[in-house]
Amino acid sequence: MSTAGLAGCVLAGGLARRMGGGDKPLLPLAGETMLARVIARLRPQVGPLVLNANGEAGRFAGFGLPVVPDPVEGFAGPLAGVLAGLRWAQAHAPEAEGIVSVAGDTPFFPEDLAARLLAARGVEPGRIVLARSDGHMHPVFGYWPVCVADSLETFLREGTTRKVLAFVDIHPNASADFTPPPGAPDPFFNVNTPEDLKAAEDLVKAGA
Repeated sequence: MSTAGLAGCVLAGGLARRMGGGDKPLLPLAGETMLARVIARLRPQVGPLVLNANGEAGRFAGFGLPVVPDPVEGFAGPLAGVLAGLRWAQAHAPEAEGIVSVAGDTPFFPEDLAARLLAARGVEPGRIVLARSDGHMHPVFGYWPVCVADSLETFLREGTTRKVLAFVDIHPNASADFTPPPGAPDPFFNVNTPEDLKAAEDLVKAGA
């Protein structure tokens, strides 16, 4: 699939409790915001891009992206952001077969994330693919076919859990392995605390 058949969705709707609240992706990281770094890394890998965030959309105006809130009530976690991205793609990117989701607080995710997720999808158009590294799943980083949107909305509105893997497990799915070489940093390192932000600064300085 070419990037024209793939939309990108940056999930920036987290509560950032361990950072004191606010918009974690808007924190500065080595001279620019973490969100700017995430967008710059994802943009070459996909076609149209959308940002999922709740609250006043104007605070993201400088990034030049459409901003869509969670379409279900309450803080429903990352699946609500995925659903927001899927619904946006259905309405505004009808050529897209699916979306690739990434987290707004994870600035070092692989530059070939989308290509490898699609390779793991194979010829099954309805297969969800999640990223994996060092034996751990990274369910915020995945390929989501547009055809699962209705099922996902039903799951979020009527189900008893909103866990990502619980939804994925009831659909055709696969994973793509991104385990780094020994000694290399985790590409899915995310910033949760002030200490993490300092570590991310060090990674930028080291050329991550």
